[in-house]
Amino acid sequence: MSIGEMLAATVPMVRTLKLEYLETTPEKAVLALPDQSEYHNHVGGPHAGAMFTLGESASGAVVLAAFGDQLARAVPLPVTAEIAFRKLARGPVTATATLGRPAADVVAELDAGERPEFPVAVAIRREDGAVTGEMTVVWTLRPNG
Repeated sequence: MSIGEMLAATVPMVRTLKLEYLETTPEKAVLALPDQSEYHNHVGGPHAGAMFTLGESASGAVVLAAFGDQLARAVPLPVTAEIAFRKLARGPVTATATLGRPAADVVAELDAGERPEFPVAVAIRREDGAVTGEMTVVWTLRPNG
């Protein structure tokens, strides 16, 4: 089962918004939010909450791809999330999440008994490529036990 399939099966909001996992690697995840009138805002584009969920979901996908092998000893959790809306979004949008630190550095901190934190940068784009939103989600790996 791919990360996208697993998240679609286990995270109800992913199914609600019909998020599509286009690419998921340990360095990058790309998700799409289809144009759905039931999730439009007052100007006919995707609602801010839907865009936030898209970005946060993309960040979670790259975190799982990068640190899925650590799940037996640590749980990934978002610590903070910040979004900036840059341009009006209309139609379908995609979110590209990029891991902000080398995974090996994060795992080394976990190995040293620390609770590492690391940023994931997300760019949300409309079909013409214009960036409509930028997001940073800071994640941690909380050791189990």
